[in-house]
Order: sequence, then C-alpha cells, then structure tokens
Amino acid sequence: MILDTTHNNPEHKQIINDLIGHPFSFTQKLKMKGIGSKRMIVDEVSPNMQSMMNKVSDINYANVELRPRGILVLINQGLRNFTWIIPYHYLVIYKTNGASLHAQGKFIHFRNNKTFKENKKFFDKLLNEKVKYDMQFTMPADI
Repeated sequence: MILDTTHNNPEHKQIINDLIGHPFSFTQKLKMKGIGSKRMIVDEVSPNMQSMMNKVSDINYANVELRPRGILVLINQGLRNFTWIIPYHYLVIYKTNGASLHAQGKFIHFRNNKTFKENKKFFDKLLNEKVKYDMQFTMPADI
C-alpha cells in the first residue's frame, strides 16, 4: 500500500500501525543502534510506481525505516512525500548492482554508489529482522 504522506493525517498513522506495528520505542532504537537507513538514490521503480518519481532529470531519493512487522519506504518527489508500507511476509530483497526491494507487484531499485554502501549495516539489520519475523511462522520439519 502506498500513501501520500506529504501532510500529516491521523488515518495514515493508524493504517501504518495496523499493518506493520507501532514504531520501536526509544530504548529499542538505541539497542538496535538505529532503525532508519541513510538517504539512497533511487535508480529504477516498477511501472506502477512511476507517478511518484520526478518527471525531469532530478535525482530521486528514498530511505527505509524498520518496524516490528515490516518496513516503510519513504520516497521524496520534490515537495511531496510517499510512504510504501511493506509487511515482512511480502518483502523480497535482491542484491543486484545495488539492492531491490520487491513486494505486492512493485519494486524499487537503489543505485550502487557511496550512499548505498554506507547503508550496508542497515541492510544486514533489515535481513536479520525479516529472518526473525519469518522464524515465528516456520512449519515443523515432521510434516
């Protein structure tokens, strides 16, 4: 689900909290050593997300925030902001000349440059959180 979060809307906050959980507490953020990525350059998006990208040759930026049951991809388009809500059970991550986040028939690819390399620890943390979430729902081996 993608929301236009340019302006504060309590309904959007409720939708996000229902889908992927409330934000981590201050102490949890400190224990995790941060829950947000640095700003990354968006290289490519799926055709159904093209409307959120700049039409001219401006660089598009996005960053990612962790939540207990998913992630938020925060996309900036000029003065407008969009938030893509991805629950962990939909999230697929590919490492191909940068990184791609795929979910719900959409994808976003981040350029492999200095800003992406600064986020390597964040992506490791993201993978660990996804694995932790997925381990809650594993099937027994006896079946």
